[in-house]
Amino acid sequence: MKLAVFDFDSTLMDGETIDLLARANNSEAEVSKITKEAMAGQLDFYDSLKKRVATLKGMPLEKVYAVCNHLRYNPGAKELIAELKTRDYKIVVFSGGFDEAVSAGQKALGYDMYFSNILHRKNNILTGEVGGEMMFAYSKGRILEKLQILLNATYETTIVVGDGANDISMFKYASKKVAFCANIVLQEAANIIIDKKDLMLIKTYLD
Repeated sequence: MKLAVFDFDSTLMDGETIDLLARANNSEAEVSKITKEAMAGQLDFYDSLKKRVATLKGMPLEKVYAVCNHLRYNPGAKELIAELKTRDYKIVVFSGGFDEAVSAGQKALGYDMYFSNILHRKNNILTGEVGGEMMFAYSKGRILEKLQILLNATYETTIVVGDGANDISMFKYASKKVAFCANIVLQEAANIIIDKKDLMLIKTYLD
């Protein structure tokens, strides 16, 4: 089984979902500062995630969906996923972001499965808390290892694509480690570096 695993925010999607939600909730400046520290590996992912989501407390769920249903995707995202399907890859997204965005992305781009986090809500209002499958810096690697066993995929038949420090954990399990418009922390762990914002440039490296 050939397996392609993508990060979502700033990899398939153009930007960070949490920043877009914060902008809609007037907490953008606070969240932006925390996001930059986290992506550069200067702040623990779990702590930074909780801090960022806390700024969304009181946001109506309908406003969350309004943002997530109008996301912009990076050039080549849909085309690369279509190309991967013609080559018999299973395509999975691992996101430290949120189900509301990644499920919208699945409808738009057509990937097979995703793992993400969930914004807690009560009476359709965000509580400022978060939970899910991608809460820690090691989560992506841990889930990828399990997924490879389930799908009978191997190190040699797996390609991973990401942009930030929390993608490093999944690089260990893939022969093709793609840093896409990534920070220096991830570039140093990669063996394929794409600096131009065009996901179809990855096509050259596919089997």
